[in-house]
Amino acid sequence: MELILNGIADAFTLLRQGDPLVLWAAWRSLWISTCAVGLAALLGLPFGTALARIDFPGRRILVTLTRASMAVPTVFIGLVCYALFSRRGPLGPLDLLYTPWAIVAGELLLAVPIVAAITHGAVRSMDSRVADSAFTLGAGAIRRGCTYLSEVRVGVTVAILTAFSRCVTELGIAMMVGGNIKGRTRTLSTATALEASRGEFERGIAMGLLLLLISMIMVVVLSAANREER
Repeated sequence: MELILNGIADAFTLLRQGDPLVLWAAWRSLWISTCAVGLAALLGLPFGTALARIDFPGRRILVTLTRASMAVPTVFIGLVCYALFSRRGPLGPLDLLYTPWAIVAGELLLAVPIVAAITHGAVRSMDSRVADSAFTLGAGAIRRGCTYLSEVRVGVTVAILTAFSRCVTELGIAMMVGGNIKGRTRTLSTATALEASRGEFERGIAMGLLLLLISMIMVVVLSAANREER
């Protein structure tokens, strides 16, 4: 217990002093996850909306696969990305392995099913009169899609924040395709694991506290969105 308390005290000291290793890992985690989730929103929101509103053969199977993809282990996604970006892989000539963009690509694969599945559920539960009104008023397909997403904005917010919290705390993808390279691909999660294994307990706790702070911010934003909807 004394080890934990001393570690927490030293962690707050590092945060107060602005330890560069901690702050750079935090910044890298945030911008990598922001890029991945931003791209995932561009892909997942229209895809989830289309799954909810367009009837086509095999839609139920595609919905099931999308939901099942939410549970794919991040280590498996990292393995797939490693196979794609390695020298012998189809994307090897791009030389993306062990770069931040490889982590972005892996987290994109992680985030798209989350955004699409939650968006699909939100649009499916939307009042049917919204779709009828938009169609009656002559709105085009894109305009109707924007109207649906506006009506279920709380669900869209939940989808994006859930994907972000999953990406910013994941370890498998960042470790396998990022390599945990200091000053280049080291994120909060990989740095926390590394510092703890090296016996730098206080620095590991400092990074863990930052991850906890990010998660708490996500909860506060979600709560604010729900209150606004009510």
